[in-house]
This record gives sequence, C-alpha cells and structure tokens, in this order.
Amino acid sequence: MAKQCWKPGALLAPVPAVLVSCGEGERSNLLTVAWTGTVCTKPAMTYISVRPERHSYPLIRERGEFAINLVNRPLLRACDWCGVRSGRDGDKFAAAGLTRAPASKIAAPLVAESPVNLECRVTQVLELGSHHMFLAEIVAVDVEESLLDGSGKLCLDRAELIHYTHGEYFAQGEKLGSFGYTVRGPGRKKTQRFVPPSAEK
Repeated sequence: MAKQCWKPGALLAPVPAVLVSCGEGERSNLLTVAWTGTVCTKPAMTYISVRPERHSYPLIRERGEFAINLVNRPLLRACDWCGVRSGRDGDKFAAAGLTRAPASKIAAPLVAESPVNLECRVTQVLELGSHHMFLAEIVAVDVEESLLDGSGKLCLDRAELIHYTHGEYFAQGEKLGSFGYTVRGPGRKKTQRFVPPSAEK
C-alpha cells in the first residue's frame, strides 16, 4: 500500500475534547483542550498541554490545579464555544450556560453538567515549545450516578462522550470488542467493567 512521508506533525487521532476548569471563585475560567491523556495508573496521573499565551495558563501555573471535565453530546456546543472565546472577555461559565460546582479536593470549580470530572493537582510543568505540559495527579474523580449500574459499576458508554479528530468532533461509534477479546476463549469470563476504588471490597 503506497504511502507519503510528511514533515513531523501531531497526527494522533482521535483524542478527547474536554473542558478544563481552573482558577477560583468568580475568577475561575474554562478552556477547551484536546491535548490530554493518561500518564500513569499508580498514582493516577494525567496531563494537559496549554499555550502560555492562553488566559488560563497563569491560573493553572500559579495555583497548581485544574479539573478535566469530560464532554458529551449536550456539552458539545459549550465545548466548542469555550475553545474560540477568551476568558479575558468575560465569564465563560455564564456565557456558555454552565454551572460551577464545588470540587472535593481542589479549589477550582467543576462543570456540573459534565458526566465525569477529574480533579487534578499539578506535579510538574514541562516547557516543551508551543505548548507547556502540566503533569498532574488525579486526586478525585466525580461521576454522575446515572452512569452506574445496579452493582455500582461504571458504564461509561452511557455518557455519549465525544472525541476530536483534526478540527472535527465525532460521537463514539460501534463497539468492536473489549480488551483481551483476541485471546479470550469461549469459556472465559468477559472483561469486567471499571469498578471505582470506593466500590472494591
């Protein structure tokens, strides 16, 4: 199969599009981020990469915390709008019709309408170039109760999360398998859904 060799570029897709909340009180702000992902399991760690010229950059750098708010279909318009407007021009929570909710471990607010919120505390800042990476420990996870089944297991497929692929948003598609399906025999147990630590015995 013929291929072309292009110059270096961040051609990794799809990636999550999330709303990041930062700051405190009425001065808190929202920004849309697609450069985010998993770093480590124990301790649970994530990252966001932000341009230093963004209004939210000093809020995150000075306070050392932020929240990643996952985005579903109902939040998509607000997510896109927050990516093209600056917090320098006004209260983005109010303008986007979103609600500040108190976090349990950090001072930055959560987006109440988001189905899942990750409360994050910065551990390291890597000044890489166009973006600076905020490595952070996830200190709490807030999950909408409607995403839990009768036994308390998380059914994230119910959230209708969206993802981002080079300028375009997409909804989650057809399920093709679960982790380990290629080596699982007919008599073996199915892969278990994620069970939050608080529900483990």
